[in-house]
Amino acid sequence: MRKFILQTLAAFATALFSIAALAHHGWSEYDQTKPLTETGTIKEYGYDHPHGFVKLDLAGKTRLVILAPPSRMESRGLPKDALKPGNKVTVVGYQNREKAEEMRAERITFGDKTVELR
Repeated sequence: MRKFILQTLAAFATALFSIAALAHHGWSEYDQTKPLTETGTIKEYGYDHPHGFVKLDLAGKTRLVILAPPSRMESRGLPKDALKPGNKVTVVGYQNREKAEEMRAERITFGDKTVELR
């Protein structure tokens, strides 16, 4: 009986990891040959797994900026409260090849602090 329970738990854990791996996207969808620098005001943010995000207001245009996982942002000095709506930030990153409104951030600057995300 114990062996059956362990095998069932192992199968369940494997299934969970497989689902997570499928849900995670690769970085090849971003054009790393053309770095972008955008400065704007945060309209919305998410500090959740697998990646945080901000929606920036860029003079009437909105850009979705994909950030790092929350644990990495915390460990590198980007606290959740730095991403509050109304805060001004500058991000450097790469545009999505198919979604013009989306970019992946390599670094973010808020106030006088710059945080490397990758």
